Amino acid sequence: MAQVLEFKLPDLGEGLTEAEIVRWLVAVGDVVAIDQPVVEVETAKAMVEVPCPYGGVVTARYGEEGTELPVGAPLLTVAVGGTGAPEELAEAAPGAGRADADAAVSSEYSGNVLVGYGTAEPAARRRRVRHANPAAAAAPAAAPAPVAVPAPVAAPAPVGAPAAAGPVPVISPLVRKLARDRGLDLREVRGSGPEGLILRADVELALAALEQPVATPAPAPAPAAVPVAAAGERVPLRGVRGAVADKLSRSRTEIPDATCWVDADATELMAARAAMNAAGGPKISLLALLARICVHALARFPELNSTVDTAAREIVRLPSVHLGFAAQTPRGLVVPVVKDAGTRTAESLTEEFARLTEAARQGAITPADLTGGTFTLNNYGVFGVDGSTPIINHPEAAMLGVGRIIPKPWVHQGELAVRQVVQLSLTFDHRVCDGGTAGGFLRYVADCVEQPAVLLRTV
Repeated sequence: MAQVLEFKLPDLGEGLTEAEIVRWLVAVGDVVAIDQPVVEVETAKAMVEVPCPYGGVVTARYGEEGTELPVGAPLLTVAVGGTGAPEELAEAAPGAGRADADAAVSSEYSGNVLVGYGTAEPAARRRRVRHANPAAAAAPAAAPAPVAVPAPVAAPAPVGAPAAAGPVPVISPLVRKLARDRGLDLREVRGSGPEGLILRADVELALAALEQPVATPAPAPAPAAVPVAAAGERVPLRGVRGAVADKLSRSRTEIPDATCWVDADATELMAARAAMNAAGGPKISLLALLARICVHALARFPELNSTVDTAAREIVRLPSVHLGFAAQTPRGLVVPVVKDAGTRTAESLTEEFARLTEAARQGAITPADLTGGTFTLNNYGVFGVDGSTPIINHPEAAMLGVGRIIPKPWVHQGELAVRQVVQLSLTFDHRVCDGGTAGGFLRYVADCVEQPAVLLRTV
């Protein structure tokens, strides 16, 4: 007899307690393979495709798209063949055929511990079966569940043209996000890529067709005036925005921060970078050079690479530098972390900054890449501003801010000259050190910016 197993929202790691359902990847009645992604969720850290550890037929889904579920809440139920009989799987979900059931019962459970991170199977090979008769995939009656858990949701009825059978051939997260943001059902898009792969151009063409002007009825009478307070747009503080709000509020509540700043002549640093890149080989980014300077400064002033254990009333000085850096993405500001930045060369730092930035912009960065930082480098100069007093990334103890580098009048070797000047700021937790330590750190950073050869004495 087929056995119905419940798959719950797994612990995605890094202290995450809830996730929002962005898009279901399977419907009730679909046959799923072991470790096949079944739902796309958004956590406070990243967008994650969650694979199911069971192979069988989906008998129920829990939660509409847009619903937030806590870790441990049911996601879906799957009928698996307890005796390996394909007929039992087919009976558990009438829309499933014998061939689909045969594929599902070959193995029923993956035993994959890191469920939240999926497997390395290429997206193009993920199998999804959809049935031509939506009525055959009706959801069964919901099992008793706590009040906080949404009732199971049946497979959605098709709108307009019937949904295409099989998986939606989309690999790029950007293409999926573009379609989702514009309300386009990718099952109704014909792909022009290899083997029907849906490309960005296909989505844009479909959106253009939907946006053709149509006849509109005469305008209705203007509604009665609405109070300003009721008419304003309300944006839920959840997902990335909610996580940022919570972390910044906690930082300002718990950490007695202070900020000091200094202007520095970055002309020699820019010249050194130009010389490195002119020599051939991998290009070195300015952010990588600033990261190297931070690492050496933290070796001299380890108080700033620490955290405060408020329960034990202790300052914990950390042995390694895991360097966070602020990155602006379509989903908002995130802080990817370069692990063990103190052991990396300028070339390695450049590569890792580029990899993490691209993953963040694509929405493919993992929660592990966004946590564990011990010190943050914030290059807000890319926004065209000179200075800032950033809020510390809790539970870290300090953040170095870097403004834009622009030509300014500067006294150089006793004469007025036009030099490349940058403003540096350090926001620090006053519990871990006093102004003398913070000022010493910032002055050392400024000296390295003005005279990169200073680093040679510490290598």
